Amino acid sequence: MKTLYEVMDGGSGDAEKVRRAGEILKAGGLVAFPTETVYGLGGDALNPGSSRKIYAAKGRPSDNPLIVHICRVSDLERIAWDPDGRAALAAEAFWPGPLTMILKKKEAVPMETTGGLSTVAVRFPSHPVAQRLIDAAGGFVAAPSANTSGKPSPTSARFVAEDMDGKIDMILDGGDVGIGLESTIVDLTEKEPMILRPGYVTQEMLEKVLGRVSVDRTILDASSLVRPKAPGMKYRHYAPKGDLAVVEGEPEEVIKRINALCEEAGRQGKRTGVIATDETARLYHADSVKSVGSRQDEEAIAHSLYRILREFDDEGMQVMYSEAFSARGMGQAIMNRLLKAAGHHVITV
Repeated sequence: MKTLYEVMDGGSGDAEKVRRAGEILKAGGLVAFPTETVYGLGGDALNPGSSRKIYAAKGRPSDNPLIVHICRVSDLERIAWDPDGRAALAAEAFWPGPLTMILKKKEAVPMETTGGLSTVAVRFPSHPVAQRLIDAAGGFVAAPSANTSGKPSPTSARFVAEDMDGKIDMILDGGDVGIGLESTIVDLTEKEPMILRPGYVTQEMLEKVLGRVSVDRTILDASSLVRPKAPGMKYRHYAPKGDLAVVEGEPEEVIKRINALCEEAGRQGKRTGVIATDETARLYHADSVKSVGSRQDEEAIAHSLYRILREFDDEGMQVMYSEAFSARGMGQAIMNRLLKAAGHHVITV
């Protein structure tokens, strides 16, 4: 398959590119496109065959649910139930934006899209290209991240092309994304809303709208024995090709341990990488030291994380170490992704 690559440059030709992409989706094909979080791999959410194609292109387990993307709040009622009005409250506060809600699905959504579950994950992205494409495709686009399953999610179209060239029909290049981590997922099917995947919309933000909101206990631990209700809960995600470990403890001890580990790996002939911060990057000794930004700017850290993991792959890093981050607020999302990428390999000093 030849993958068409179209750059969205803000010119008059963009409308035709989106129209063609929408026709591809209507015909059962796949199109990668930018959202404000990461690039998505889109297919017609109401077409079982399209969802099967998404799983095949990604190499994704078929019990890992897909997120249905919409471009009008009013379309939510066509695919999901909101008996207590909580979804409407959350939509008013956070849509369009980086929040995915899990609700009881309606008959229109095939089981192939929901991973065999009676619930459906729904999001209304804020990225203008995503909104225009969803509208052109008929209003319902299933879209996980546009990467090979298990690898870091793509934050630019070039990373999509690395994984998906020749596997999908089209890539819409809308430039680098804004946030860089996937959307927050909140389950609204239980009595108390529960965060299943942390993201830009934090627990504190949700509680201002919905009242008490809990956090799934598996977010920051290695438990993965239950069937996933949301993308990213069960399987290893976001992982670079080499071995990654997270080192936690007092800053001075973390630096000392990472440097010692890199030295040992170097003696074994392995290429080493370190994920540091602006405050500490100069203190490390490795083949590649990359700062995700200042610890005072968690949004910058989130924006940089996947790009750095991809760059380590490009540089052939075999052993990598990362500092740990706060498990509160946006830091919870950063640590969730880091721990998944590391296979929950944590070194405490």
